[in-house]
Amino acid sequence: MGGSSANFRPESRPEHEPTKSLEVASRHLPRYVRDQMIERSVFNRSGWLPLIAMVAMFCNLGSAMAGMNEGAPAFEGHDQLSHFPVPLDVYETKPGQSVWQTISSRAARDPFNVAATVIFVLAVLHTFVAGFFNRWAHKIEEEHEERIQREQRTAADKPHDNAEDDVSFSATVLHFLGEVEAIFGIWVLALIGAGMYFHGWEDVKNYLGHDVNFTEPMFVVVIMAIAASRPVVRFAENGLALVAKLFGDTVGAWWMAVMTLAPVLGSFITEPAAMTIAALILGRKIYVLHPSKGLAYGTLGLLFVNISIGGTLTHFAAPPILMVAARWDWDTAIVASNLGWKCVAAILTSNLIYLLFFRKELKELDNRAHPERAGKAPRWTEREDPIPLAVTFFHLLMLAWTVMTNHYPALFVGGFLFFLAFVQATGHHQNAVLLRSPILVGFFLGSLVIHGGCQGWWIEPLLTSGMPEWSLLLGSATLTAFNDNAAITFLAAQAPGLSDFAKYAVVAGAVAGGGLTIIANAPNPAGQAILSRHFKGGVSPGLLLLGAAIPTVIAILLLLVLRSPLMHG
Repeated sequence: MGGSSANFRPESRPEHEPTKSLEVASRHLPRYVRDQMIERSVFNRSGWLPLIAMVAMFCNLGSAMAGMNEGAPAFEGHDQLSHFPVPLDVYETKPGQSVWQTISSRAARDPFNVAATVIFVLAVLHTFVAGFFNRWAHKIEEEHEERIQREQRTAADKPHDNAEDDVSFSATVLHFLGEVEAIFGIWVLALIGAGMYFHGWEDVKNYLGHDVNFTEPMFVVVIMAIAASRPVVRFAENGLALVAKLFGDTVGAWWMAVMTLAPVLGSFITEPAAMTIAALILGRKIYVLHPSKGLAYGTLGLLFVNISIGGTLTHFAAPPILMVAARWDWDTAIVASNLGWKCVAAILTSNLIYLLFFRKELKELDNRAHPERAGKAPRWTEREDPIPLAVTFFHLLMLAWTVMTNHYPALFVGGFLFFLAFVQATGHHQNAVLLRSPILVGFFLGSLVIHGGCQGWWIEPLLTSGMPEWSLLLGSATLTAFNDNAAITFLAAQAPGLSDFAKYAVVAGAVAGGGLTIIANAPNPAGQAILSRHFKGGVSPGLLLLGAAIPTVIAILLLLVLRSPLMHG
C-alpha cells in the first residue's frame, strides 16, 4: 500500500518484471483510466519532475524580473517595454468621435491591432470545433493500432523490457489541436508571428518577457493542485455531507449542497479553489452515475455561473472584482452590500429552478449511487479510511497560505514545494498529486492573458461609450463571453469619469456572464479539465452555453432589478 500511494517516488520493481504487459492490458480500458495511469506513471517514474517544473517557474520569474531592468520604456509615463499594444491613454481621441471612428483610428495607427483581434477570434472559433479534431484523432488512432499490430510494431512484439507501442504522430497532433486548454496557446504562435511582422522580435520578447504578468496562471496551477488533494476534498466533502444529510443524503441533496455552498465558499478561498473542489465532488457524486446530457450540461453551465457570481461576498476572491477594488476603493463591505447578497439570491433561485426541472432524474440516480449494493468495492482513490487531523490541518494551512500570498509567486510557489514534500512524507493518506490538469489550465490562462492584453483597443471604447447603465451591464456580460471577465473590468478601470452606477454595471455584467463560455472566467478551465472526461467527445461549447443561459439571465435580472447603494444614478 505504501508503495502505491507514494506520489513522487518510483515504485520498486524487479528487473526481470516487464512493464509492457500493463501497457498492453490497459489498451482496452476506458481512455480516461489510461490517461490517469499514464499520468501517475510519469510522475512516479521520475520523482524530480514536479520539482523541475517548479524550478523552471522560478527561472522564468527570475528572467522576467531581470528583464525589468533592461531597455527603456516604449511609451512615456508607462513601464511597458514593447511597442505593442499601444497604451489606451496614448491614443488620440477627438471630441465627438463615435465609437466606430475611435476603433477605426486605433486600427489605422497600429495595424497589428487588427491582426491580433483576428487571431483571437480564430482561436475562439477553434474551441467550437475542438471535438472535430478529437474525433479525427480517434479514427487515426484506431487505424494506427490496427497497422502496428499487423506489422508487429506493438510493445508486446518488441524484445526490449519496458518497450512501448509505436506512436502515431498525426493522431497526437490532432489530439493537441482538440485540447481546449491548449488551443489559445497554439494561436499564441500566430500572434508571435504577427508581432514580429509588424514590430519585430525585440518587441515580441519584451511583451512576453516583461509586459505580460503570469502571476494568476501560476497561482491557479498551485491552488488547483492543493485544492484537489485528498485531505482538502475529504474535508469539504464531510462538511457538505452534514448539509446533504439534513435533506435525506440523496443525490439531489448532494447536488443542491455542492451547487449552493461551494460557490459561496469561493468568496473566501478564491474561485479557482472552489471550482476545483466543487468539480471533484460533482464528479464523484453526480457525473460518475452517468446522468443524461441535459443534466450533465445543465449542471456544468450552472456551476460555471454560480462560481462566477459566488465570489462576490468579498473584494479579493473574484478576479473581475480584484482588478478594480483598489482603483475604485471597493472593500468587502461595498462589494457584499452591492453585489454579494444579490448573487447569493441568484444562486438560490437558479438552483431551485434546476432542481425542480431535474428532480425525477436526480431521484432515479439514487439507485446507482451506492456501488456496495451491487457488490462493488470502492476504488483506492475513493477509499473512506480516516485522515489524521494534523494532515488535514497542514493542507488547509497551505491552502490559506496560497490564498494570502496570491500576488507573490516566490511565496506561493515556495510554499507549494513544501506541500509536495509533505505529501510524499504522508503518502499513505494521500492520492497522487496529478499536475497534468493544473498545468494545462495554467497554460490556457497564460495564453489567454497574452491574447487578452492585445484586445483593449476595441473593448475599451465600447465600455466607455456613454451607453445607459442597463445596456452597459448587458454589454459587459456579452463581451465577457468572448474574453476573460477580469480583462473586461480591468479595461473599464482605466477609463476616467465613470459614475458609481456605471462601475457597478460593468462588474455586475462581468460576473453574471462568467459562465457562458470556457474563456469567460478564469476558474472555468479548471472545472472543464476535471469534468471533461464525463462528456463523450469533450465539452461542447454550444451545449455549455445553453446550460448556462438560464442562470445567467436570472443573475442579470436580479442585478438589474434589486437596488443597492451604488445604483443611486
